[in-house]
Amino acid sequence: MVTENTVSHPPPRPQPSAWMVRWMAFLGPQARVLDLACGHGRNTVAALARGAGVLAVDRDRDALARLPAGAQALCADLEGAPWPSELAPAGQFDAIVVANYLFRPRLDLLPACLAPGGLMLYETFAAGNARFGRPTNPAFLLEPGELFGWAARHGLLVLAYEHGFVARGSGAVVQRLAAARAPVELTRYPLEPAGGQPQSGGQGFVG
Repeated sequence: MVTENTVSHPPPRPQPSAWMVRWMAFLGPQARVLDLACGHGRNTVAALARGAGVLAVDRDRDALARLPAGAQALCADLEGAPWPSELAPAGQFDAIVVANYLFRPRLDLLPACLAPGGLMLYETFAAGNARFGRPTNPAFLLEPGELFGWAARHGLLVLAYEHGFVARGSGAVVQRLAAARAPVELTRYPLEPAGGQPQSGGQGFVG
């Protein structure tokens, strides 16, 4: 007999990154968002809540199967297979979201996917994280200033950048970036709300 106590339920989806939520607040309701290496879709959910259309990409079919119905799921190996043809058309996304994922050989393919004025939103582990837990491999840890320099090389305007310690769980060192593709209308992305209080990225890391 199957009882309520023996039914298997998927683990609860982690909360979206506060960094992503902060910057996705500037997206219009018809925005097209790419959530790269989306995992269980915590940031996909946040984008959908704003009325955006989301292409959520990951190699984990089970995780993709649990995405909300409004997301377009794409199962793809972003490292060992050819770059997905769905991502090849230039300038198709109003925002690209990458969280807790780093594969340097294909980083340079992302900026061209942004539409003019589109946002590149990135948040992942950085040098110094090995002191607190995984990942410890330098291949998965950003060097100081790495995201900033990467954005600048591709002509993206850096709107916000952080590298520091996040006191969640056992702690982590993360790097965060918000950058926009030219031409950029800065009034679209005010650093302070109408009330005059600075925007805060909060502690958006979720392990």
